[in-house]
Amino acid sequence: MQEQNRRQFNRATLSSLLTFSLLETLATEDLFSAETKSVTGKWLADLHDLGNDLKGKKLSQIQWQEHCEGLFKKVDLEDLLKFIDFGGRISSVPFREKGERAISFKFPEVEGLPTNLIFGHQVFKMKKGQSVVPHGHDNMATGFVVLKGSFHGRHYDRLEDTDTHMIIRPTIDDQFKAAQYSTISDHKDNVHWFEATSDEGYIFNIHVINLEEGKGSGRVHIDPNGERLKGGRIKARRISASEAVKLYG
Repeated sequence: MQEQNRRQFNRATLSSLLTFSLLETLATEDLFSAETKSVTGKWLADLHDLGNDLKGKKLSQIQWQEHCEGLFKKVDLEDLLKFIDFGGRISSVPFREKGERAISFKFPEVEGLPTNLIFGHQVFKMKKGQSVVPHGHDNMATGFVVLKGSFHGRHYDRLEDTDTHMIIRPTIDDQFKAAQYSTISDHKDNVHWFEATSDEGYIFNIHVINLEEGKGSGRVHIDPNGERLKGGRIKARRISASEAVKLYG
């Protein structure tokens, strides 16, 4: 009987220790999760505040780009990837046959992060050789951070518009890797084109639309391989989204 009581006591003690260890592990994981949400949630809240200042005319579009890039420079990429469940919902979405796959999602609800953000957001997913096809932007400001992979990124200033063409001038032509970023507005680097150069590539995007009331917001697709003009300018043909994907997707 004494031996049986000793065995019961040992089993109970071992069970308690295992339970305590499990609870300790869960608590640690929960604490880590909270810290992650705090870091990334604060970063996103700061982007939200910048968007409000842009929409409220407290910042010009170029000032927004400068401040936004300052925040992008501080991104904790590892935390952001965990925050958006990159290894789960993002990675599991299939690639498109041509062009980028735009993945929309909701951020987790965390303290300090508004539930109704001023900016839209998505992740672009591409295979090697696929692109965020060349396009300009009407009445919007956007920003990009490379989450994974590498890209050949090109930007152009949008100088003039006609019904059939856009006059552009190259401003950026570079390789972009994880944690590198760029921004776009109606006044600077308005046109861009990102081609994946690694086996897989992912870009995190935010966009603030309808900056001027009464005007629509959206993409304007072009073919940047147009007639070369003086001063480094290019006469780029305006094309449909489907033609852009056919040519550059």
